[in-house]
Amino acid sequence: TTFQDGGEEVEDGAVYNVTLKKVQIQQAANKGARWLGGEGDQLPPEHTVRQYETSKIRAIKAGTLEKLVENLLTAFGDADFSYISIFLATYRAFASPRAVLELLLDRFGNLETSSHGEVANLNSLESEMVLRAEIASVLRAWLDQCSEDFREPPDYMCLLKLLDYLKNNMPNSDMESRVQNLLKQFQNQEVEAVDGFCSTSSSGLVDGVELEITNPEEFSSFQDHVVAEQLTYMDVMLFRRVVPYHCLGSIWSQRDKKENKNLAPTIRATITQFNAVTKCVISTILGTRELKIQQRAKIIEKWINIAHECRILKNFSSLRAIISALQSNSIYRLKTTWMFVSKDVLLLYEELSEIFSDHDNYLTSRELLMKEATSKFANLDSSEKENQKKSQKRLQLQKTKGVMQGTVPYLGTFLTDLIMLDTALQDYVEGGLINFEKRRREFEVIAQIKLLQSSCNSYCLIPDQKFIQWFRRQRHLTEEESYKLSREAEAAADTNILSPKSQKSMVKRISTLFLGTDVFTPPKEQPPKSSPVGGSSGESTDSASVSSCEFNHSETEDVCVTPISSPEDPLKKVQLRLLHAAGRPKTLAQSSCSDKGSSSKGSISDPGSGSDSGSVPTRDSVPSGAPRMLPVYNRQSEGSCIIRVSMDGLQDSIYKSILITNQDRIPDVTQRALLKHNLEPDAVEDYELVQVISEDKELVFPRDANVFYGMNSHVNFDFILRKKA
Repeated sequence: TTFQDGGEEVEDGAVYNVTLKKVQIQQAANKGARWLGGEGDQLPPEHTVRQYETSKIRAIKAGTLEKLVENLLTAFGDADFSYISIFLATYRAFASPRAVLELLLDRFGNLETSSHGEVANLNSLESEMVLRAEIASVLRAWLDQCSEDFREPPDYMCLLKLLDYLKNNMPNSDMESRVQNLLKQFQNQEVEAVDGFCSTSSSGLVDGVELEITNPEEFSSFQDHVVAEQLTYMDVMLFRRVVPYHCLGSIWSQRDKKENKNLAPTIRATITQFNAVTKCVISTILGTRELKIQQRAKIIEKWINIAHECRILKNFSSLRAIISALQSNSIYRLKTTWMFVSKDVLLLYEELSEIFSDHDNYLTSRELLMKEATSKFANLDSSEKENQKKSQKRLQLQKTKGVMQGTVPYLGTFLTDLIMLDTALQDYVEGGLINFEKRRREFEVIAQIKLLQSSCNSYCLIPDQKFIQWFRRQRHLTEEESYKLSREAEAAADTNILSPKSQKSMVKRISTLFLGTDVFTPPKEQPPKSSPVGGSSGESTDSASVSSCEFNHSETEDVCVTPISSPEDPLKKVQLRLLHAAGRPKTLAQSSCSDKGSSSKGSISDPGSGSDSGSVPTRDSVPSGAPRMLPVYNRQSEGSCIIRVSMDGLQDSIYKSILITNQDRIPDVTQRALLKHNLEPDAVEDYELVQVISEDKELVFPRDANVFYGMNSHVNFDFILRKKA
């Protein structure tokens, strides 16, 4: 089979990409070979005759809403077999279910007055049957793939309209009874609410339960694999409920507007759970003032081991939440406590952290996720024999029991990818036609989410009510509380811990952990932040940092677009200095968040979620007319790039992604940034644009400067919009 680009076909209200598909349909012996009695499939090529058939594949590239809906009925005839799935997964970005249903049923589905070509021209019983079959096929796919579109309490207008249509045109059909059952199901259920594990209340996870600071002994009583299994159970229940279209950039980026406070509840629930896990880690480590250093170190070790169990279960969501918490400002600064963490556990922590390294747009975690998406078990490789032995023992136990795992992803990566796609591609093309090529690109990410949701059916986990109740009771510390407790814990450690002799021994121990050298330089203490780390309540994943979950200590329901993290790992400075001295450049995984609590500095381009290693996903069979390579964060490409802009002071932890070209000057970029942050765009003259070069250096742009050519392209493309003095 060979493919050839057939160019474009333009019709009234639609543009199609045409591909010619050449397929061999027969191979027979030629005249001389037949005379000798040979068979075609037994002869060399020179003695055979091949017959080919060329077919035309038409894929709609752009069109009006009417044309896109009509194409639902003709897509199979045009050999565009994936069109219906793509349309149903993405149409909410440009139309409502009611608008699509009315067009489908009233304009194209009316069997008496339909303007659909076949019926209008032939008006025959046969064409009527064909149209009825096409309509039924589309409706069946709609109910199979996106039944949530019809959940519109309390009236259920779309579902009632559909039921009325089926009674008149397809009476007593299986479709009619199915719609009736779905209506009863919706009516018997309460309004969409995602399981009781997470509540949007910022005071805790459960209403009516008095929250408490964790009891270290109670936490220690839970076995590591039990904690990991229960976290996975909660993550699976929430991830399976995620409505894929909620992840679309054009929808998710609008969540911080007042009128959209209930937008995308299934996504908010997964973010709340992610933040709850992160805060639970912090509160168990810092919540009890009376803990000795060794006890606190044991809790850190326990959480690292739990993270490892999450890795075995292929739960990348809780794994990242735990690693993010351990890299948070209040935990990583406990340098004395980290000294008491055993060597093997520290090395395991390093390996787990490297999974989420921001190198090359989080390529490691992306490749690992796709590699294990549908595999039965985790593929664990460890550089340390002890850790490798432990991992293989746990895996072997699972295989012996015949327990298979699904895969729970870190949803933030997909959110960021879709935000970046939405930022980089236009919604409409010339003539006001809906850009359906953009929806095809978005569907590639949505399809990955659906695949992983399907894999989660492989999990067979039983809830442990004792742990779940304990998890719900935890009182979460604010950023200020955790930092204060962290300072107290470290101060107590400094005064109580070490005599000069034991201090020297401890320095030697942590040094030999890496290189056998006696040099030790603890990480610098970071000042407390007035704003939450990595995010804020209305923050938009548009802030497309590199991950997709911004962590907020004050509001559990906030966007989770980059887990809470520190600019450097607790041991990173130690290791880097030692390795530099030895000439061995080896790094420990960094977090995606900067020291300033934003998802910017030190963060890498998780470009918009353009899930890829530096760009967005591409289709396998894209005709030559396909769009050029998309701009991504931290890279200038073909005269365009994506930058991230935060507002100084007011919302300095929230980033918005903005596409700029080599024609854009300061007023244009400033105006777009103000609009993205829901501020008045008329006040352009009152602001200045600044690029963050380092912690102590900034690049201030003149009023009419060209941003694309003026920016420093060798550092992160992170900008601040600041009011002029």
